[in-house]
Amino acid sequence: MNSENTSIQMFGIKTPIIKEGDDIVQIIETSLQEAGLVPVDGDIFVLAESAVGTAEKRIVELARITPGEKARLLGEKYGIDPREMELVLQECDEVFGGVPGAALTITKGVLAPNAGIDASNAPEGHVVLLPTDPRKSSEDIRKKLEKLYSCLLGVIVGDSRTQPLRLGCSGIALGVSGFVPVEDARGTCDIYEKPLRITYKAMADNLVSAAELLMGEAGERVPCVLIRGAPVTMIDESPEMPTISMEGCMYFGNIIKNRTEDKGI
Repeated sequence: MNSENTSIQMFGIKTPIIKEGDDIVQIIETSLQEAGLVPVDGDIFVLAESAVGTAEKRIVELARITPGEKARLLGEKYGIDPREMELVLQECDEVFGGVPGAALTITKGVLAPNAGIDASNAPEGHVVLLPTDPRKSSEDIRKKLEKLYSCLLGVIVGDSRTQPLRLGCSGIALGVSGFVPVEDARGTCDIYEKPLRITYKAMADNLVSAAELLMGEAGERVPCVLIRGAPVTMIDESPEMPTISMEGCMYFGNIIKNRTEDKGI
């Protein structure tokens, strides 16, 4: 882990509007030159999933989608365009419920509203789907950037999510390459020399949350943030994002358990 650094620097990389089929690495290279930035060993690039998805041609025109009966029923129930709801059903692993404007789904192993489908930062009448394989996307981009700049880098494909019972969005890493995304802090001691028993550090998620301060959520046109000095462990791998079972999740496990118990009352 890069523990000698005492500060972290972040640079928002403003780009042109990314379109279908664009070479995102080439766009990053040009934008870095314009910003006067040259990557160095240990730098981490955080990329917005919508930009990566757009470059990978994951844009869908809603007029081309014919919703099925289930999509029409769920779309009416949750106040979602039935065509978009059809895409949600195609993209997600499971729908658990929802609120007006959003269906709660498990998608690519994590909770996501509307299967991560994004209508913002998409052309009118279109939506952007998540990259098909965010881990592979991050790996491909990292290898190209490392070859271009001859240094060891990390790449995150990130998204924004709400937290239970909290208003507002924070960051989540969908795919990571070049560093360890979750650090095991068990066995280390707190300020009173008490060993930690269950703590893991969500390094990648926290970096995405920090990057979103510069990315914004609207028309900022900052789909990439370069983070320098992050205290991460660099590796020449693209690890899967660690997940836990529904039963082992403090939030979800209790909801499932209580719902099961309530049915028996």
